[in-house]
Amino acid sequence: MRSLRRAARILWTVSRYRLDTLFAPYTPANFRWLLRLSPLRLLPKGKLAEGRRLRLALQDLGPVFIKFGQMLSTRRDLIPLEIADELAGLQDAVPPFSSERARAIVEEALGRSPDSAFASFSDEPMASASVAQVHAARLPDGTDVVIKIVRPDIATVIEEDIAVLTMLATWLEEHVSETRRLHLREVVADYKHTILDELDMRKEAANTEQLRQNFAGSPLLYVPRVYQDFCSGNVLCLERIYGVPISNIEELHRRGTNMRVLAERGVETFFTQVFVDNFFHADMHPGNVFVNADDPENPSYIAVDCAIIGTLTRQDQDYLARNLLAFFNRDYAQVSRLHLESGWVPAETDPHAFEQVIKEVCEPIFAKPLNEISFGQFLVQLFHTARQFDMEVQPQLVLLQKTLLYIEGLGRELYPELDLWETAKPFMESWMTDHVGPAAALREFAEHAPELLAQLPQLPAAVLNANIKLKSLERSFSRHTQELATLEKRLDSLTRAGRVRRTSGAGLLLLATVLLWNPLAQSLNSAEQFGAVAGLLSAVLGTLLLIRA
Repeated sequence: MRSLRRAARILWTVSRYRLDTLFAPYTPANFRWLLRLSPLRLLPKGKLAEGRRLRLALQDLGPVFIKFGQMLSTRRDLIPLEIADELAGLQDAVPPFSSERARAIVEEALGRSPDSAFASFSDEPMASASVAQVHAARLPDGTDVVIKIVRPDIATVIEEDIAVLTMLATWLEEHVSETRRLHLREVVADYKHTILDELDMRKEAANTEQLRQNFAGSPLLYVPRVYQDFCSGNVLCLERIYGVPISNIEELHRRGTNMRVLAERGVETFFTQVFVDNFFHADMHPGNVFVNADDPENPSYIAVDCAIIGTLTRQDQDYLARNLLAFFNRDYAQVSRLHLESGWVPAETDPHAFEQVIKEVCEPIFAKPLNEISFGQFLVQLFHTARQFDMEVQPQLVLLQKTLLYIEGLGRELYPELDLWETAKPFMESWMTDHVGPAAALREFAEHAPELLAQLPQLPAAVLNANIKLKSLERSFSRHTQELATLEKRLDSLTRAGRVRRTSGAGLLLLATVLLWNPLAQSLNSAEQFGAVAGLLSAVLGTLLLIRA
């Protein structure tokens, strides 16, 4: 019932802001008639631009939708600039909750009032985001910190939104065949897990400390320190950082920041997190990224809000690296093989036909200068074209794809000439050399040598035991083969007997029809015989129905 109320709220918001005008170009052709017949067309659009209407609607709908808008705001190569500019306001323009509520939450979490726990605590929030808001404070030792406080009752709102999204995903997969390959229900379930984790400040504290450790002493990224004594399930205490928001391009230019170095370091930071540490910040929208521009020629990033972290299996890492390198090298046959091996496309797909389609998509793109190629746009075109092969989206890679789109969007914003391909390719080649090939095999052998040597004395017995088990499996297989042959003979016999019975039954029915035809004709003229014949026919038909049942 609560989900239905939330769905009604969403529909009301869509109607209120006339968002149907934005969705029309992207609606499947077989559903566009619904928009043409929609009563919303009778409502005025008002004077607000489309981007403003979308921003206000997402803001009204809450955290799940705000985060969707945050992602869209970084993709200026995929959406109109005026809409991207409006959605950028979602980063830090969410209305705050009251300072009284904030103080009450902190006091309940820490067991003492903010005035007792801290040397100072600001009632005015520094920023107010979709899930939490941030207040400045100072520890008793004089250290400047920020206190992140989870919005009250936000978990209930998120649960309702996820329930609605699940209903929508289910409906789309059942009624729009093109959406089935996207695994929408799995994606929504994964997103539910991710966003609910974002409400747990203890997990964010642990993630922050791990990311800080991974980049300790690195010129690429700085992560603020966590003060565990002032943390709880819904309150997080972090070192206060002083950097330039990544979205403040004018200030970065004013300070003489080397934008090319900054953009390229963003790409290097992403690939280091994914392929070296296998622990990547998966919410890199502009509101969570700052720049340390104290040394303009060697700028570095500062990352906050480490609630959403992604990891990959070794198989996913290997698959992703091989695919990226194959694309960089225009080895479309390798791309086709990798997609088949990984299960992204069905096993019965013609590899040569799939290779040709990939080539037709990629070659016109690669004809441009590399610094003009948008990797995000490239992925969109590739996935759109590959739909004819039932290409599937892997839910476990959704966070990674989103983060890659964020990084490219930020990089292009900082340095429009950013060549993502040139920056990433040497990194990927180095990773492949380290993890795939003779050197990697020797390293793996060296790492496991002690275990292998320890088990070496048991090797003869293991081989003998394996031989005995193999012979046992062969005998079992032979026995099952014989049983299967016997079963097939029995089924053939039953099938032949069934055919004989059906043929005999049909013959008897035909004979009965011939014998009964004359009495039946006479019964039509004689009321006395009609009952007997009708009864006989009823018995025959009843018998047939019983046999059929």
